[in-house]
Amino acid sequence: MPRPVRSEEVDAVYAARFPEDPRFHAWRAALWRILVDDWFSRWIPTSASVLDFGCGNGEFLNAVHATRRIGVDLRASRASSLDEGVEFIHSVDFRMPGIETNSIDVVFCSNLLEHIPDRAAVTDFLLEVRRVLRPDGRLLVLGPNLRYTGPAYWDFFDHVLPFTHHTLVEALATAGFEPELLVPRFLPYTTAGGRRIPLFLVRAYLRLPFAWRWFGAQFFAVSRWS
Repeated sequence: MPRPVRSEEVDAVYAARFPEDPRFHAWRAALWRILVDDWFSRWIPTSASVLDFGCGNGEFLNAVHATRRIGVDLRASRASSLDEGVEFIHSVDFRMPGIETNSIDVVFCSNLLEHIPDRAAVTDFLLEVRRVLRPDGRLLVLGPNLRYTGPAYWDFFDHVLPFTHHTLVEALATAGFEPELLVPRFLPYTTAGGRRIPLFLVRAYLRLPFAWRWFGAQFFAVSRWS
């Protein structure tokens, strides 16, 4: 049985992957503000309670306008990256301690599922998501699509499970979720290595879905209980 990933191991991997450059982190924060304002916000009412599992540096949550914002991450150190007013929960086993059943309107996870150690753990995680979501709540999932990334999917040491948009749909079904929206090709693959796309191009890209068929290598799905 795979042992849990240690927080210090994740820190080491991400330190090598993303540069400690304030300009890069400022660019990522601005990028996520555009992604939230121009795309994700349509599923997030300002009155909602929003939980980001695998919140990392908090770029998504810091850009969201919602009544309650909760970040969950393996690394306790990520709490310091969240804006004032954003709650933080340290999780070591893909659980959400302290979150009441049926209390969350939107759960978001970005580039998370491929890091989970095995398929049974994916189902357990999705069942935990279902536990915390309200019956009319939504799960928003963004992640790399092996069908379109090709071998580059495996360039990252912490990618464990292969996911395509078809795999995602079957995984969601194991926990009783059914997509109401599935975009097989959405965003380009990665910003690892310090890549900085001009932000005006990001805004234009979101408005031109035909371009996603050429450059998109991440899937996006919005799911509800079936």
